[in-house]
Amino acid sequence: MALSKRVNPEHLIRTSLDKKPNYHGLTKTNINELHHTYGSRYGTNPVPKYKIASKGLDAAATYQIIHDELALGQQTPDSRLSLTHQFHSDGSPTLNLASFVHTWMPPEADKLFHENISKNLIDSDEYPATQALHTRCISILADLWHAPSAKNAIGTATTGSSEAIQLGGLAMKKIWQAKRKAAGKSIHEPGPNIVMGANAQVALEKFARYFEVECRLVPVSVESHYRLDASKVMEYVDENTIGVYVILGTQAYVGFQATPSGFNQYIVCWSLLLAYHVLKSMSSGHKFGLAYVGVGWVIWRDKAHLPKDLIFELHYLGSIEYSFSLNFSRPAAPIIAQYFNLIHLGFEGYRAVALDDLRNARLLSRALEASKYYTVLSDIHRKDTGSETLKNGSEDDPELYHAGLPVVSFRFSDEFKEKHPEIQQRWIQTLLRTKGW
Repeated sequence: MALSKRVNPEHLIRTSLDKKPNYHGLTKTNINELHHTYGSRYGTNPVPKYKIASKGLDAAATYQIIHDELALGQQTPDSRLSLTHQFHSDGSPTLNLASFVHTWMPPEADKLFHENISKNLIDSDEYPATQALHTRCISILADLWHAPSAKNAIGTATTGSSEAIQLGGLAMKKIWQAKRKAAGKSIHEPGPNIVMGANAQVALEKFARYFEVECRLVPVSVESHYRLDASKVMEYVDENTIGVYVILGTQAYVGFQATPSGFNQYIVCWSLLLAYHVLKSMSSGHKFGLAYVGVGWVIWRDKAHLPKDLIFELHYLGSIEYSFSLNFSRPAAPIIAQYFNLIHLGFEGYRAVALDDLRNARLLSRALEASKYYTVLSDIHRKDTGSETLKNGSEDDPELYHAGLPVVSFRFSDEFKEKHPEIQQRWIQTLLRTKGW
């Protein structure tokens, strides 16, 4: 007789418990437990919000309660919050115009994502195939961004472009410190500074504050089209400037010693190349990389521009591994989702998506201006008079227009404000919110 038929593991476990439960003789289930979705004690009793309950409830009921709360919302009587935030449920990611991340992928990508949701990217000894996909992504992006040699480029996935910015900034600071020390100069008086436009995304200013670097903001204006004014940059640069953060499209990042989210513009406008004086580039894979939230990229053109003291050698994961990210553990699923897109879409697929985005942005811009209610601040729908293809190009050719991301920025027109001074611009946001946007 097989050992498994002579040993009853269920009986051994039950008799070994600290307190023997009352099991039903026929069904062999604990008569003190209910497993119906709303059959647990929380069917009538409130769920504690700000402290852990002494006893839990079954997974099905837990799911249903959280699912319903996210879908239906509840009152949060907090005077510190706006009325909108006190009384609302979560919105739909599809309607979230301020999501900052991509919100849809094909079902096949969803399947891959869930199959790999428990993998930790840092453990390359345990997940070598996943690490190989990570390395391929870096090489693909380095080639796309015209690094002198995609094989020599070095980089890493990050949680998003914010972490990538911190890493890129740290590398610049370390290089500056090494040069100062080699010249026998102080690294404290005066300290380092970094230059960026006043239109900088908050992550760039975070780097300056968190890592004690003076932030020098170059003013933006109507004349500079609300972008970094290249003619004024050098007024803010001196021997202690570690680099210049240059934002591609105002919500994306590239630079001298600097940085960014270049998926879109590198694919649409080949006139915007990763020039040789750009030493590193940071990008959001979960924006124009079209992957789910949780992936960004920082890539150096070669190892010479990644200081060695930012690289840690790890010996406790089964093999010698190297890490130069701020986070240790990192979910592998978003990186796999990014690789899926690179393979699935290819260059032409990404280009088609980007061109469609630009068409929609141009259409929205023109419609807003035609209403006479709004003035559009972004320029992507305006033709570039200096374009060589202006005379012979198709109206659909992106080279005809000012380069930029498919993002539309607008405000009330002066004419509208003069006629209706009582209407506040923020009311538009509230009205859109009532529609689910």
